[in-house]
Amino acid sequence: MTPITRASAWCLHLLVVGLLALAAGRAVADGRPDAGWAIAAAAACGLVYAVGPVLPTVRRSRRAAALWLAAVGAVWLVLLALSGDAVWVAFPLYFLQLHLLPRCAGLAAVVATAVAAIAGYAAHQGTFDVAMAIGPGLGAAVAVAVVWGYQALYRESDQRRRLIEELTATRSDLAAAQHTAGVLAERERLAREIHDTLAQGLSSIQLLLRAAERALPAAPDNAARYVDQARQAAVDNLAEARRFVVALAPPALEGTTLAGALERLCITTSTRHQVTARFRLTGEPVPLPTAHEVALLRIAQSALANTVRHAEARTADLTLRYLGDHVAVEIVDDGRGFDPDRVLDPDPEAGGFGLAAMRARVDALGGTLTIDSAPGDGTALAVRLPLDHDQPLSAPAPAPATDAAPAPDPAREARP
Repeated sequence: MTPITRASAWCLHLLVVGLLALAAGRAVADGRPDAGWAIAAAAACGLVYAVGPVLPTVRRSRRAAALWLAAVGAVWLVLLALSGDAVWVAFPLYFLQLHLLPRCAGLAAVVATAVAAIAGYAAHQGTFDVAMAIGPGLGAAVAVAVVWGYQALYRESDQRRRLIEELTATRSDLAAAQHTAGVLAERERLAREIHDTLAQGLSSIQLLLRAAERALPAAPDNAARYVDQARQAAVDNLAEARRFVVALAPPALEGTTLAGALERLCITTSTRHQVTARFRLTGEPVPLPTAHEVALLRIAQSALANTVRHAEARTADLTLRYLGDHVAVEIVDDGRGFDPDRVLDPDPEAGGFGLAAMRARVDALGGTLTIDSAPGDGTALAVRLPLDHDQPLSAPAPAPATDAAPAPDPAREARP
């Protein structure tokens, strides 16, 4: 029970007690011969009424409430027969009947009580006119309007409460779903980052150490060179791992442009592996969003790593193109190629995250990824990302000196 309903109940109780006391007092003040009976009837009505609030069954059972109201009404009718002032007790009875009884039964009880009040008052006056019916009838109408209006407001409030609870539960479920989606997205992002950096770097270290092993003991100088390159690759991988911890941009992009990072990637690949990687820049360089630079660099790293590990290529050409409202990276090699339509789903244990990770990066930025390859005919991979000038841009840096000679646009035509 809320404080408001509790206060309303106490006001109703006090009203009943006050009206019963008024009826008994008027009987004594008027010097009626049956004043003693009126006092006894008022006291009995008060006692029967007092039983209801202390009985839990009256609040929980409609039947118990109906029996209690019938008992109160019967005693009240006795009092009404003894004192015309008892007619005023009908007004709190209206509210009790409407509150405790079902809708139709409550309305019928109110009508019966109003008729009894009008008839009893008319009997005490010895006559009847329409004015006698106005008070009890108007009181009954007001009680019906107030109680039914309150019940309608309560139902609406209860519906709103349930709706708010449902919205709160839905918001909690949505927050949990968003959290789960965020966790999965972060796992996927970390899988791509690890594949494109640490996994490729460890693979490069493995190849260099194998080359050093093959060079020993016949060519110790070559072995030492391979070991030194493997050590440098381990240093780079360590820098990448530390960068993951603090969630910053790739170290390869620090203090340079994307073109500079890609050119250094080609130089490093050519130095460490038996493939000649060449870099070309076409178009007018413009500052790019950090997300675009990271995606293009990671895709280029993954593509060149695949060339080294699987393609058995002699040369690989990496081209960065600025195309006004787009930026593109193309990697073309003269290796043994493959059938893109027969590429299997990603297998983490086999290291098969490459193409899936590339597509995920490109899709996240609204770009396109095309792969043109066939067994024995080399591979051409082209990535094209749209430029949204409202996105935050990375800090500009001087572009390195590169071969800016034009090259054919389509990836297929760029293949050797």
